Amino acid sequence: MSDVTVRQLAETVGAPVDRLLKQMAEAGLRHTSDGEGVTEEQKQILLAYLKRSHGASDAAPNRITLKRKSVGTLKTGQGRTGRKVTVEVRRKRTYEKRGEALEEARADLQATRPSQSELEARRIREEDLARKSAEEATRAADAEKKADSERRREAEEAQRVEAERQATVAKRTAEASETAEQPEDAAAKAAVAAVEAQAQAQSSEKAGKRIKGKDRDRAKADEFGDGRGRRRELSLKSQRRGRRRAQQAPIHVEQHGGEFQPTEFIAREVEVPDMISVGDLAHAMTVKAGEVIKTLMGLGVMATINQVIDQDAATLVVEEMGHKVKLVHEDAMEQELEKSLHIEGDGESRPPVVTVMGHVDHGKTSLLDYIRHTRVVSGEAGGITQHIGAYSVDTDHGRISFIDTPGHAAFTAMRARGARVTDIVILVVAADDGVMPQTEEAIQHSKAANVPIIVAINKIDLESADPEKVTNELAAKDVVPEDWGGDTQFINVSAETGEGIDALLEAILLQAEILELKAVADAPGRGVVIESRLDRGRGPVSTMLVQNGTLRKGDIIIAGEHHGRVRAMFNEQGEQTEAVGPSQPIEVLGLGGTPAAGDDFSVVTDERSARDLAEFRRDKTQEQRQAMQQAAKLDNMFANLGEGQKRVLKVVLKADVRGSLEAISQALADLGNDEVAVNVLGSGVGAITESDINMAVTYGAAVFGFNVRADNAAKALVERENVDLRYYSVIYELLDDIKQVLTGMLAPEIREEIIGIAEVRDVFRSPRYGQIAGCMVTEGSVFRNKPIRVLRDNVVIYEGELESLRRFKEDADEVRNGTECGIGVRNYNDVRAGDLIEVYESTEIAREL
Repeated sequence: MSDVTVRQLAETVGAPVDRLLKQMAEAGLRHTSDGEGVTEEQKQILLAYLKRSHGASDAAPNRITLKRKSVGTLKTGQGRTGRKVTVEVRRKRTYEKRGEALEEARADLQATRPSQSELEARRIREEDLARKSAEEATRAADAEKKADSERRREAEEAQRVEAERQATVAKRTAEASETAEQPEDAAAKAAVAAVEAQAQAQSSEKAGKRIKGKDRDRAKADEFGDGRGRRRELSLKSQRRGRRRAQQAPIHVEQHGGEFQPTEFIAREVEVPDMISVGDLAHAMTVKAGEVIKTLMGLGVMATINQVIDQDAATLVVEEMGHKVKLVHEDAMEQELEKSLHIEGDGESRPPVVTVMGHVDHGKTSLLDYIRHTRVVSGEAGGITQHIGAYSVDTDHGRISFIDTPGHAAFTAMRARGARVTDIVILVVAADDGVMPQTEEAIQHSKAANVPIIVAINKIDLESADPEKVTNELAAKDVVPEDWGGDTQFINVSAETGEGIDALLEAILLQAEILELKAVADAPGRGVVIESRLDRGRGPVSTMLVQNGTLRKGDIIIAGEHHGRVRAMFNEQGEQTEAVGPSQPIEVLGLGGTPAAGDDFSVVTDERSARDLAEFRRDKTQEQRQAMQQAAKLDNMFANLGEGQKRVLKVVLKADVRGSLEAISQALADLGNDEVAVNVLGSGVGAITESDINMAVTYGAAVFGFNVRADNAAKALVERENVDLRYYSVIYELLDDIKQVLTGMLAPEIREEIIGIAEVRDVFRSPRYGQIAGCMVTEGSVFRNKPIRVLRDNVVIYEGELESLRRFKEDADEVRNGTECGIGVRNYNDVRAGDLIEVYESTEIAREL
């Protein structure tokens, strides 16, 4: 008994049901729906397949990694101001098998061992570094000596100033004591204090000037010397700022990496497109690219930050790192358009869309004309526009829309896109002609599109009409009438007399009731383009068939690769209308171009989204067109050359320097003549890149490199697209090869040489060979397998070859000069006596430039 169902398993593993079913099918399990059960054995099979698909091996692991995590506290600060910080420590140790690890180490050592030139370059760099270090040390020593001398000079200056100050104080004190015979103690002290203060101020002013000069000298020393003072101050400030930040929140310490990260994890919803680079994926998850690379390595994928990975690998990485996956496909814009066009509501009955098909001259056009002229109301009899390719007819039982698709071009395009444009096909077969090639083609188109067929056997009013013969032939093509137990209605009609027309219309409406055709009118309009053209006065005009919803004037629509606003709409009578419902054809003006027959159209919300979607479709079409172009190859390039045109060798040229590039380009321009030439599509200096190879693939060119090589991406593209890539180091070798290629592109010269002439002496009749000319070889030799010319009065009247060459009664391969022989000319019976039979040989001679 099963443990779980497919849907339960998908919910458990967190994967979409469709993706899980696809993986189970690839693993060999036969599960097709989400309700089927999954046993434990089947789970193991699926798990083994997923491991193999992600690079896992069944062999024993060569490497074992042990991890340990511990949580502790760390006290910061001192005394009461200190606080405890929670610290989580993770340890990781990896063990490998010694033998394989030793071999890998030896291989890495061998790969990383430097060459002799690298050792010499390294020695030169080390000598330069040592010389620069010595010069810097010398400059530092000179600066230190200069600073010491400045300090000594400043000390001596300070001592001299101090001595002068003391002498000045002593002198003024002595003068004050001599002038005052009986000075008071307070006055003497005040005078002494004033003198000392004045001397101290002068000394301080001089010392301040010296200190300012010293600061300027130190600033210059920092700027032009080692410059450590300012940086040391900034370093101290940053350390203090880092300590303050560290005290604000707990930290997470990891030994491998040494990074501080928050312990709280935030799960995000990550959009994963079809292809994404590792760097973009890391940015979407707001993690470092190294973490993504580590996760990929754990999954067995080696990738760099710029490498592109597919959607499956990206999904596994996102899920492995604990985030939610949101798949975004390349055609997301198309999917958004489909979602916006989702129609909800009860459908109403709509008219059937009928396509009339059949062989040429079987009365298809006559039948349509009779239905149109007899079933149009009297006021509309002469106002029907014939060229729009679609029109509607009112009958007693309802309305029918007809589509005229000459040549089945639009119908084939619709079938290729899987569009249910036509509801019913009327197969017109002439009763006097039967089933013809286009009849069989119409049957194949209808069956491929799964559209019901109503057979209209036309021209039954003719005497040679044989409806039974037509029925038998159609039954042989697997179109069986209802009278014989099939599901196809056969109606005998006449487009001339109108016999059976009512029965045909009733059969159409009956088939429509069986199909239960419904559509929602109150919704944005959508449908298909029947045809389009460029009108000189009105611009692009498109005939469209509304399949669902309502198309209104002023709506913004997109049809294929073009978009625009509906400026005007015309019905089959050429009258303007404001709105068109389901199953009605209409002419639309306002698109920016002419969409292809069979393109879908739909109403969009705004013009910007329509413009973006149209550009996306154009770019996608251009990519597909370029992918389908054949790669350039010199060996098969001659097969693609047109007859009677100048043959051009297309080249993409890259060189190492500009001078060589200009010389080669000028030499290539001088090669060639009126029949062949060289066209340099692209040229440049530097390595051959991927864009150069893409240009060669697009335009069918060969790539020539002069003293340059292709990078890895270009080499991969060359191998994949099979582009002809050649390297040269001598300019003459390059020119000789291109000259040889151009010589091979020249048409060979045909030279003819007359190797024998025979004169007709008489003409005989042979029951086996017909007319036989009895001849005498007058010049050279006559050979059986050589081409000949028959000359009469020295004018060529026939060119051909010999039917027979006989000497007496035996066949001969060669008859020489002066010998009689019998000659039979193939497919020519007007040889006369006196004619000359000239035998010649054609030789092709290769031409040279």
